Amino acid sequence: MNDETFLRLKCFFSAVTFTQEQENYFRSLWSCKTFDQYDLITEAGNTERYFYFVLEGVQAIYILNEKGEKVVLGFSYSGSPSGVFDSFISKQQSSTFLEALKPSKLLGITLTDYQGLFEKIPDFNIWGRLFFQNILFGRLHREVELLTLSAEQRYVAFMQRCPEELKVIPQKYLASYLNMKPETFSRLRASINY
Repeated sequence: MNDETFLRLKCFFSAVTFTQEQENYFRSLWSCKTFDQYDLITEAGNTERYFYFVLEGVQAIYILNEKGEKVVLGFSYSGSPSGVFDSFISKQQSSTFLEALKPSKLLGITLTDYQGLFEKIPDFNIWGRLFFQNILFGRLHREVELLTLSAEQRYVAFMQRCPEELKVIPQKYLASYLNMKPETFSRLRASINY
């Protein structure tokens, strides 16, 4: 991993203060993984083997409904974490899929190495608490939006906060994430400029 890549990774873990020895150890644990567009990174029924940090690309996490349609639960993109966290932590089979929507380059760390960070570098406990707290608050905010906002309000709220990478992925994924039909999404995209 080159220095620029490492600085991006280290920035994601900004709550952690490293000694030089800890930094060298931390840096040694990550490996680069690349995926082509529409590759399945994690398949339902398999156990997630990595916690990922996204260097490039966009990924979608989804389940299949009873009709076999993708129901998108979330996205990851450059500078964000990725993976099927519940499967990774619990070592249980995933009920979700993680798919690369664009060619993707990720840094991955195994569960054993991830857990070792918490044991060997005390600041990781602070980072972990903040990380999972933010995930929980984000999920609660999303549920409130889905239950209380109209389709147009959900579209506007999402487009205001989403990074540019998400604005160019296939609209069927965005429509699913926003719990609307692709035609509704297309109509809103045509009538509201972002």
